[in-house]
Amino acid sequence: MNPIATLLDPRTKRRLIVGAGVFGVLALAYRFLYPVVFDAYVGKTNAPLTYESSQTLTEAEFEAMAQSLSEEARRLKAESVVAEDQDPFARQVKVEMLMNTESFIRDSQPSHIKYFREAGIRQYEGPKTCLTCHATIEVDHPDGTRSTVDTLDDLVNSVHFKFQSSAGGFSTYGYDGRQVNAGPHKIPVGKIDRACGIPGSFTWTGWAALVASRPEHVEEGEVVLRSEGCGQCHIGGNYQPATEKMMPVGDVPSMAKEGIDCLICHARDYDMNQRVVIRDEYGLRWDQDRSLRAALTVGPISSETCLRCHQHNMGGDVYEHNAAAQSLGYKHQRLLHRGAKRGNPFSPEDDAHAAAGIQCTDCHRPEGHKIPRGRMGVDLVANDLPDKEVSCETCHTRAPHNNSRDKALLNGHIARLACETCHIPRLEDNNVVLRDWVHPTWDAEEGIWEPTDVYRSGEPGKGFTYLWFNGNGTFLANALGNNPNGADTYDPLMQQIARIDDPEIIAAVRAKATELKAQYPDIDVERYVRMATDPLSQLTPEMLERRRAMIQANLRAAMNDGESRIYPFKLFNAMMYEDMSNQGPFGAMILPFDYSTYYETGDTQAAVKRAIQDPIVRRMYQEPFKLYMMDEFMAYFGVSGGWKTIYPLVDGQLVNVEPHWMRQMGTLMVNHGIQRQGHDCADCHAPNGIMDFKLLGYTPERIAELQDPELLRQPPVNETMANAETPAPSVP
Repeated sequence: MNPIATLLDPRTKRRLIVGAGVFGVLALAYRFLYPVVFDAYVGKTNAPLTYESSQTLTEAEFEAMAQSLSEEARRLKAESVVAEDQDPFARQVKVEMLMNTESFIRDSQPSHIKYFREAGIRQYEGPKTCLTCHATIEVDHPDGTRSTVDTLDDLVNSVHFKFQSSAGGFSTYGYDGRQVNAGPHKIPVGKIDRACGIPGSFTWTGWAALVASRPEHVEEGEVVLRSEGCGQCHIGGNYQPATEKMMPVGDVPSMAKEGIDCLICHARDYDMNQRVVIRDEYGLRWDQDRSLRAALTVGPISSETCLRCHQHNMGGDVYEHNAAAQSLGYKHQRLLHRGAKRGNPFSPEDDAHAAAGIQCTDCHRPEGHKIPRGRMGVDLVANDLPDKEVSCETCHTRAPHNNSRDKALLNGHIARLACETCHIPRLEDNNVVLRDWVHPTWDAEEGIWEPTDVYRSGEPGKGFTYLWFNGNGTFLANALGNNPNGADTYDPLMQQIARIDDPEIIAAVRAKATELKAQYPDIDVERYVRMATDPLSQLTPEMLERRRAMIQANLRAAMNDGESRIYPFKLFNAMMYEDMSNQGPFGAMILPFDYSTYYETGDTQAAVKRAIQDPIVRRMYQEPFKLYMMDEFMAYFGVSGGWKTIYPLVDGQLVNVEPHWMRQMGTLMVNHGIQRQGHDCADCHAPNGIMDFKLLGYTPERIAELQDPELLRQPPVNETMANAETPAPSVP
């Protein structure tokens, strides 16, 4: 039959019309009905967003601000050119002269003043304003090609916004031996933060909180609201993280996209005092600086802009050079986290690269809004560009010691030692090693209950250790690798990161446990010390044997993969509440805390009860979530038999929930805090040096060679990074 005649057949026409109608109905349902049903299912809110700092300026106000910003920019540029080591009056005269030269006036004015003036923009309204000119961007790729991408789509699908990924590219292996998301069943993962206590998807229960604190310096009974929650370190400005990105279908609603904080990364003059939790008619969310002043200072990303968030992770909130922590908020000030997650700050005062003026993006080179973290990683953090290398060798090569008389000896170390092993001699003193979330301590200055830091240290062998590393890690942040001799004697998951033998640390833990017992009489001090320093003691003999067998059968191949070198790793463990219905040889499912309840009352069980009543946690204990992701999640976790949907709260009481230390220390990579001068030979090669060669899998014969007294009689090397010896540019 003629195809044209078939198309003209009335029955065919009706079928086509019905089909098109069904398709149209489904499309409309997906567009308008699905978001409503989804929000109801997960119990979250999406609503129009407004910001107090987003104000419309008059022409006079705009021009006055433009003049002020231009003058400020000229001054900063002039001060960077005129040398400081001269008479202050003479220096000031030179600065003023440069500021008023034609080239400085022409070249120093922030570029967006001209753009906004000509476009008639007198109010900054978030992404809506940015997309007026930047609807698409050109992206340069390493292979020399260039592509044009939709700016908003590129940003929404970046880790900085959604922070989870259902794609592959993870350098992380499950305890079942499978590389995460390398198989056909991919699940949304990418944010397990063992230093927080809201691991995995539990950012949903602690996104934004207002804590009623009672600091000692205020009048008795007075309450001061403080800001807390995961949202302070993410660019989304909505009432929850990008929940929709956790699902196989669906997009983030436009009103949530309008909450993206472009300026925290792109504006030179961003006021961190605006970055606090606010409450409106729909709930709690994070405020941001949407002033026109900030928008007019948009420019290239710098280390300063990156560190507004990332210094929180590296140096910590109480690190004296954390600029963002000096501006806690005009109201609802952000809570300070006293212990550092990594203790390796990136700042001119404590890092050689920062001191040389190297910017974050010089190493972490973006492709659009996708920013690489490097091919190597031990933790379950999503990576926008997993195939893109970020390493010391990118600049320094595998033979970096070119100016030393001992360069052959030192360059020979590169085959076995990572650069960081020698050039990060210590971490910050506030580096947290052991944190107890179950037994909080009252902080009178802040007026809150906070988790008890049982032990902090930045010393090698105490706050961090040395492990073989081939770029892979486990599902719970344990470095994988092996001694190049290939022997099975190197067994960190049963040795280095599964127990603490240092008498000084054990004594410090005992002292803290004794101190806590005065407040918590039920604490058995010796049992507490044993669990904290020997977390495997919490396993039954049968579970311990299963652990050994799983390491040998499932992880040895990943440990022997590729080339291993010795790297430094920050150690961390925590006591938290666990759902014992879902446990295995490597731990049990950690339960979250409701921040307000925790900080205000110190009643940790009440904080868990409230958090797990969150709708999305309830959904986790139902069949759809079990089939979609939780069975796969627990398989990676090393728990056999799938996810047990036994909800751990019955009649207001926790059921089969127990406090435990994780069964092994987390080992977090430390790559900043680089010092020009590395360790001396004796630091590692003395019998009591910082390297435990036996635990690193060396034979007795090789250990004797590595600790040869003749080697230690050589003059100390004190070698610095050769390729970093180029001095910073001088100024007149």
